[in-house]
Amino acid sequence: MVHALDVSASLTSCSGVQRHRQPARRTTQPPRCRIQQQELGKPQAQQQQLSMREQPPAAQQHQQEEAWWRRHTQRPLAAALAALAAAPLLLGTPLDAAQARSPLTQEEKSTIQLFQRSRPSVVYITSLTQRRDAFTLNLMEIPQGEGSGFVWDKDGHIVTNYHVIRGASEVLITLSGGEGQPAKVVGYDEDKDVAVLKLDPKDMEGPLIPLKLGTSSDLEVGQRVYAIGNPFGLDHTLTAGVISGTQREISSGNTGRPIQDVIQTDAAINPGNSGGPLLDSSGAMIGINTAIYSYTQNSAGVGFAIPVDVVKSSVNQIIKYGKVVRPVMGISFAPDQSVEQLGVNGVLVLNARDGGPAAKAGIRGSSRDEYGRLIMGDIILSIDGKRINSASDLYRILDKCRVGDTLDVEVLRVDSKEHVSITLEASA
Repeated sequence: MVHALDVSASLTSCSGVQRHRQPARRTTQPPRCRIQQQELGKPQAQQQQLSMREQPPAAQQHQQEEAWWRRHTQRPLAAALAALAAAPLLLGTPLDAAQARSPLTQEEKSTIQLFQRSRPSVVYITSLTQRRDAFTLNLMEIPQGEGSGFVWDKDGHIVTNYHVIRGASEVLITLSGGEGQPAKVVGYDEDKDVAVLKLDPKDMEGPLIPLKLGTSSDLEVGQRVYAIGNPFGLDHTLTAGVISGTQREISSGNTGRPIQDVIQTDAAINPGNSGGPLLDSSGAMIGINTAIYSYTQNSAGVGFAIPVDVVKSSVNQIIKYGKVVRPVMGISFAPDQSVEQLGVNGVLVLNARDGGPAAKAGIRGSSRDEYGRLIMGDIILSIDGKRINSASDLYRILDKCRVGDTLDVEVLRVDSKEHVSITLEASA
């Protein structure tokens, strides 16, 4: 039953083709139907060729003309349009640059303006050292290290970290867009890791642009900050971050003396950033990038900057006197670890310099008896009523004093506590 219906349908579809042939038997399909059934599995293009053979000559000519038009006109036109659309991708240039880039945010505009204003004030510093050639025995200067700095005033003073130029025989300063110029070392503060250099005005092509100085007394955690420097020799690199902490303490890499009130930031600081400025969102300098906490010597998100208030004190004295005059007691004391092993809290005096403020006040240093046993000297317990537990506490108080100030010092001498008055004198 199904087979009969199939044959009937085939006959109907082929009736126009077989009209001049002899009537076929019911059990046999027309020849043309057999051809079309065999061609059902062939591609459509081949089926179209077969159907064109069955059409009148005029219809075949019309279809051939349409095929020629598509092949020679439509396809090349489509290819040209596709090539035109792909041209910007191949060339890497948008058709309309203004439309391709989205407008800058207000924060981005402010950051760009901050960098453009501050860039001329940041310098690249190269320290040179002398080495003797192994073959000719001639002295030659080779690069020892590199770092950053910034313009302090229009007189040519440049401020950087002392460890950037430590041990250098000559220092070269490269201004923005300029060449390296020799600079003179005016002075330095090893305890605070600050150094002041000076350019000869005759060597400068144009006026210097000092960096605006801010204050570090009212900084807040979370405040936006920017670091500009020359990490790995990449000049004038800008990184951004926030203040991660305040009132940190680090040890000076030059003398081991602690530096208080240090700024902690997560702005990327890497080798070469040392001596560069840390800026707030207004472009004012609030610190000098000086150290990082990292096991790989690369930025790990924990950087430290010397606060600008400390820098001002050191720089002003260096420019005026050529050195930093700091009040001293004239003593040397034992490391904190040694005092802790003795089970004592305070600062153990090892020596009171002859003729110094402490010696004049009667402070006793440590000594040894004839058998080599240690006789402990005075242990400083407090100054002006403030408890002294470590050397950091002592330095923190002295940093706030001036030459000529008189301090009430409480000491532990053998088994008794005594008070002595010490008048501070200027460091040598």
